[in-house]
Amino acid sequence: MRSTRPLRLAAAALTATALLTACSGPTPVDVALSGAQAPVAAAAAGLVPTTLTVPAGMDASPLDSPRQALVPQGWTMSVFARVPEARLPVWTPDRQLLVSVPEEGRVDRLTPDGRGGSTTAPLLEGLEQPHGMAFAGSTLYVAESNQVAAYDYAGGQVSNRRVVAANLPDSKSADLKGAYAHALKSVAVGPDGAVYVSVGSTGNISAEDLTANPPRASILRIPPGGGAPAPFATGVRNGTGLAVAPDGAVWTAVNGRDNVPYPYDKPYGDGTGSAYGQVIKDYVTNHPGEQLAKLTQGRNLGWPYCNIERDADPGVAGSPVKGSDVGFVRDAEMNPDGSKLDCATLPRVEQTFGAHSAPLGLSFVDGALPGPYAQGALAGVHGSWNASPPRAPEVSFFPYENGALGPQQTLVGGFQDTDGSRWGRPVAAVAGPDGAVYVTDDDAGAVYRLAPPGR
Repeated sequence: MRSTRPLRLAAAALTATALLTACSGPTPVDVALSGAQAPVAAAAAGLVPTTLTVPAGMDASPLDSPRQALVPQGWTMSVFARVPEARLPVWTPDRQLLVSVPEEGRVDRLTPDGRGGSTTAPLLEGLEQPHGMAFAGSTLYVAESNQVAAYDYAGGQVSNRRVVAANLPDSKSADLKGAYAHALKSVAVGPDGAVYVSVGSTGNISAEDLTANPPRASILRIPPGGGAPAPFATGVRNGTGLAVAPDGAVWTAVNGRDNVPYPYDKPYGDGTGSAYGQVIKDYVTNHPGEQLAKLTQGRNLGWPYCNIERDADPGVAGSPVKGSDVGFVRDAEMNPDGSKLDCATLPRVEQTFGAHSAPLGLSFVDGALPGPYAQGALAGVHGSWNASPPRAPEVSFFPYENGALGPQQTLVGGFQDTDGSRWGRPVAAVAGPDGAVYVTDDDAGAVYRLAPPGR
């Protein structure tokens, strides 16, 4: 995912290990397209091209040229606001859309203007990389890189600020000396009032995160009424997608590791001899998949010792993949003999994304949208930065029934051309009170309104 300016400035201080992350610069296996044709976002049944409507005054680059998106038949897509570096959104009780801008330390309030657009004003400023937000009644929780704060919200204003989780690790933590690649945090609130916050890993395979205090690469839980944050789920490399389902279960969408070595003692593709432990470009491009997991107290998602294995024929080049009910394989670099963690003991992962999808925002839809989209989860897929050809950005939909999520579908695609160039990268999508979907895009600096017919 894109880093904010403080993270970019800190990049020079990162160790070689920390640099091999999904948020930083190129890695040894990052190669130019060299003429390869990148896949356009996969179109689910019924998706059709539609021209993005750009109101007057919102046509700054990259929306100064006609852009087409793939959306369900009969749906429309328009620009609701231009917010440079827009990240995670949340709706207020009085039907205004808040959008975090960690790059500027700000939370913006977007008020619908009744004509399909909005007016924008700052709600909070001077924060430390604010990212995730969540409401519990009229209480607004904001996850900054170093803490979670709560506010009373009323009439488009906030008051009575109080810190509910302090001293969370970020790039300014003294012991990290600027080496923090996943400092942005997300927050969710359970039906019992417990607050959940994602704390990403400092690097790609930084195992010391697991024993840090407070722990990193974890989802922390703050008890109802307050108290010290404690690990709820561990081995979560970067679970920036964090949301509570209608039944109260906490789900996370996770950014997986980069440069994964081949974990099988056999040839790969057209090679001869064992490829075990080798970092092979074609294998890395498609491995490991990224997790969409239902969390329970104490669940371990494996990082950095175990990676999910989506191949129907494990280790076989070109194997068909399965996206649901996926097990784990040992990481050949971090857990070669299985002594660090027995991957076979980990619960299978409910749903997955393709490798390097970079799922960021996660939200649930509970009756706000029509037809097949009435119940489900929305995920902003940022797209890969280090795969060739690159994984395409999209907004994904996962149908929800009886406490479970079904397989991934594309709700909005078309952000990436066949040559790998992009005009946008969705971060998150949330259903609005008007029955439309609102999508943030930090690359284009926009918020889109995706509307079903008649809305």
